[in-house]
Amino acid sequence: MPIIVPSTDGVRVAVHEFGGTSPLLVILHATGMHANSYRKIAKGLTDIRRVVGIDLRGHGDSETPDLDLNWTGMVDDACAVLDHLGVDEPIDFVGHSMGGCTVAGIELVRPGSVRTAWLFEPIIWPEPIVHQDNFMATAARARRRTFDSFESVIERYGSRPPFDEVDPEMLDDYVRFGFRQTDDGVTLKCDPEHEARVFSAVRTDVFPQLDTFSMPITVVGSGDGRPPADVARQVAAALPNGTLSEWNDLTHFGPFEDPARALAEIRALIT
Repeated sequence: MPIIVPSTDGVRVAVHEFGGTSPLLVILHATGMHANSYRKIAKGLTDIRRVVGIDLRGHGDSETPDLDLNWTGMVDDACAVLDHLGVDEPIDFVGHSMGGCTVAGIELVRPGSVRTAWLFEPIIWPEPIVHQDNFMATAARARRRTFDSFESVIERYGSRPPFDEVDPEMLDDYVRFGFRQTDDGVTLKCDPEHEARVFSAVRTDVFPQLDTFSMPITVVGSGDGRPPADVARQVAAALPNGTLSEWNDLTHFGPFEDPARALAEIRALIT
């Protein structure tokens, strides 16, 4: 069972302990995902870190009232968890997509929080290319909420992009921890409207401040040709101590497509 931690705006955040002993590493998920989506990666790091995952507001097992899902709130959630855990020194982070931007946001409000960070296509948009009402929000609103069973979700998702290339164990974790049993079958924990609000609330204030980040950060960019892949390369170039890792054979779902590669890079960075 997750630990529930109060955050701002009446949000109660779910914190998942994956095992291991100090020092601490925190995993922050992508939009529409949840901490347990990364269980395979998390479990692969528990021999060298205490690994914790956070369900940010609107996602997973977090308790979220009906509110604006601005990304500054995601930073509030993560900081509330760090306070709950008694973190008083720089720690390691893994962030995917929105989670990558959240890692950067933590460092901006609490300088010195980040020791190292492995960020897969962090959504840290250079301001000129931001579109608030974007195609991802439209796609999120069209998502099917309810299925007959966990197995029917796994079968459907695994038969078509983007999940058809995802590691089967990670797809299973995404579904079994990302849906809840209801009278109608199983239903998404991250409501499509919540997901759409998150996609429409992208921050524009982070990129200009990247030159203040001196810690080692690995930024991964895929080869799918979509905007997050292009932005990842700009983020890596803007960081004083940033390293770009090219995953040109994979997509924005790269950590789920090749968790072994993700594990190898994270281990190399943090050790």
